[in-house]
Amino acid sequence: MTLLHDLKGKRYCLTTDNYYTSPEVAELLINSKTDICGTLGPNRKSLPALLKSSSAKKSEIIAFQKGKMCVMKWKDKKPLHILSTFHNADMMEVKPKKENSAVKVKPKEVVLYNATMGGVDRSDQFRSYFPVARNLQRKYYKKSFRHLLNQAVWNSFVLYKKNGGRLNHIGFRMKLVERLIEVEDTDPSTHRYVTPKESENVVRLIGRDFPSYVENDCSKKGSQ
Repeated sequence: MTLLHDLKGKRYCLTTDNYYTSPEVAELLINSKTDICGTLGPNRKSLPALLKSSSAKKSEIIAFQKGKMCVMKWKDKKPLHILSTFHNADMMEVKPKKENSAVKVKPKEVVLYNATMGGVDRSDQFRSYFPVARNLQRKYYKKSFRHLLNQAVWNSFVLYKKNGGRLNHIGFRMKLVERLIEVEDTDPSTHRYVTPKESENVVRLIGRDFPSYVENDCSKKGSQ
């Protein structure tokens, strides 16, 4: 979440992702002189049924207004549901980052959200590239642990980059894996791992379990 102070100094604006955004939260914040702008899931309670069932075309908006609260569906590459207590369905032009690119037209809510929600959205985006949760995992505490572990890796990467690190995200993760399993850097093509005899000083590798390289079987669907 990102907390912003407006120019007049009388109200606040809270930018949230879909984990926190809901009509009920918006009503509570309005009563506390705080506005909200954020994405939300289409299955949230108290949303108009038509918003859930309607399908939006490319760049089309389906919006509903209730007092200060505006909820809408807008489709860019995929449908986006967003709620705001200080916007309507107005659009605005957005200058492209690349030269000679066409000017895009987006809802004002989306422009504000993209400008103020960068930190959390970036974390969610990059963590989604390396999902660690398993759909068949029934133990909630294992899912929670995997999620926290994945978040810790991302936080470590952010700190690494702030201290001048040059690796990208995937490079950082691969280097982290190498350090955890003590991969030798002599010849990466051999995928040769350190054994207890070769590295007697590595305390955590003196147990019974050791890593070994597994060839990828492309004949099986979804093999990893």
